[in-house]
Amino acid sequence: MDLKPAFEPTAVMITGGAGFIGANLVSWVLSRRADVHVIVLDNLSYAGNVANLRGPARLHGPTGDRRFFFVEGDICHGKLVSDLLAGTATEPLTGRQMPRPDAAMHLAAESHVDRSILGPAAFVRSNVQGTQSILEAVRQELARAPREFRFLNVSTDEVYGSLGPADPPFTEAHPLLPNSPYSASKAGADCLVRAYHETFDQPCITTRCSNNYGPMQYPEKLIPLMITRALADLPLPVYGDGLNVRDWLHVDDHCSALWAALTLGASGEVFNIGGNCEQRNIDIVRRILAVLGKPESLIQYVRDRPGHDRRYAMDASLISSRLGWRPREQFDEALERTIDWYLTNESWCRAVQRGEHLAAKNPYVD
Repeated sequence: MDLKPAFEPTAVMITGGAGFIGANLVSWVLSRRADVHVIVLDNLSYAGNVANLRGPARLHGPTGDRRFFFVEGDICHGKLVSDLLAGTATEPLTGRQMPRPDAAMHLAAESHVDRSILGPAAFVRSNVQGTQSILEAVRQELARAPREFRFLNVSTDEVYGSLGPADPPFTEAHPLLPNSPYSASKAGADCLVRAYHETFDQPCITTRCSNNYGPMQYPEKLIPLMITRALADLPLPVYGDGLNVRDWLHVDDHCSALWAALTLGASGEVFNIGGNCEQRNIDIVRRILAVLGKPESLIQYVRDRPGHDRRYAMDASLISSRLGWRPREQFDEALERTIDWYLTNESWCRAVQRGEHLAAKNPYVD
């Protein structure tokens, strides 16, 4: 299906652009849309890594085609966000004038369930208050300078809660039934986005994706954690019985879906994005060990985490029928490429594991 874009941005602000999905999205947009400028806003928390942006910075920064800009900052700082949206800010690292964005792709979030159990307040601040801060800045900016604009809110399947073994996959009509502080904070953000659309007629679209995997993922999530620990011959902790089921989506497929939602979707719409690839956690762990030639004796079952959702599955038929999007990656093949990325980028892994990436603040400097 070849659809004509309903909206064609020339400059996009991507929040959380130094994180796993955000950095992949930055590269995806800049490599496929030669007329689009990208402004990254990221506070470089533990999961933000300027090393993820060095490729785009080299090709598209001040020594390249000049379409990439980076700002270290907090989404809760309304004045900063307002200046970026108004196009009145200069890039702190270079002094370059930045373009006025006509779209915001909002990916900045605290995203790890285990951390949300240990400290829920940080998730409420980033995911709820941060989203409201950007929504309000967009509202004020469009009142000041009315123009065609889109706000894309990137959410998660976890807002729907858990499925039983025989339940049909989540659709966009499924009620929000979050079970962890993380998913509750994302559901709160989703509700705020809906409220700003309904109350202020703000041009908002929400996407809800299944579990992502691919290069540059911080090694606290299942796949990179198991890869990096197996490479070091360390025990691989598996929660409970390991039979929890997730729908897996390669990050490149997710990026293409986000762009389709932004440019082809209509304000107020919600789209599920899934890989049509349900896998049990234990099967993924075993597959990683097999690819790496490591023994299954490394598997160590540990006490299950509180409120651990048993199964997620996404019905992505709406985005397929409306926008013509479908996942292209085959899981086994893409998983092997992901494993190979971690094998060939050991210096990236070591820097992250030692926390050395936290000192780096400039994507233009190696």
